[in-house]
Amino acid sequence: MIDIDKKAALVVIDVQTGFDDPKWFGVGARNNPSCEGNVIALMDAWEATGRPIVVVRHDSTKPDSPLSPNNPGNRLKPGIEGRKAALLISKSVHSAFHGKPDLDAWLKAQGIGQLVISGIMTNRCCETTTRVGADLGYDVLFAVDATHTFDTKGPDGKVVTAADLTRATLASLHEEFARIVRTAEIVASATKGANTSSVGG
Repeated sequence: MIDIDKKAALVVIDVQTGFDDPKWFGVGARNNPSCEGNVIALMDAWEATGRPIVVVRHDSTKPDSPLSPNNPGNRLKPGIEGRKAALLISKSVHSAFHGKPDLDAWLKAQGIGQLVISGIMTNRCCETTTRVGADLGYDVLFAVDATHTFDTKGPDGKVVTAADLTRATLASLHEEFARIVRTAEIVASATKGANTSSVGG
């Protein structure tokens, strides 16, 4: 069983309705339809145990992007929107550490040294936030089944599947930047001794 610190922060990245329009973010289907449900399960466990949740929202600077603050796709998805968060980060780049307010400063002020990363997209904002967090000295857990991505066309014109992109992300992050974990084991560790319902992952 993995150890979840009592002050570990759950970072929920860009779980926004705009990602329901895949033509903006890839060339085909997404993977992991369980992503949103697993993010919600993690949030439930964090709320039940009094740990801090950081919600990150991508506020695109491109007016035609579904993630622009002027478009309805900027809204957080059902089950995420309206949940109480210790901190809400607005960003317009990939890393949550380069948004506002300053995530690193907030974490240090709270004495938080461990992060659990979840959200959208696996190989972009989730991976980038993980890399930056690890380089800043945080103990990062990457909740792979609480993320998803899309099939994407590479520079050679060939499509790389969401599954292959995820495998590449995990290979890059494993042991170098993060521990790769799954929702069920995180919830089991976080709620050990607490009276909460279990979750599949």
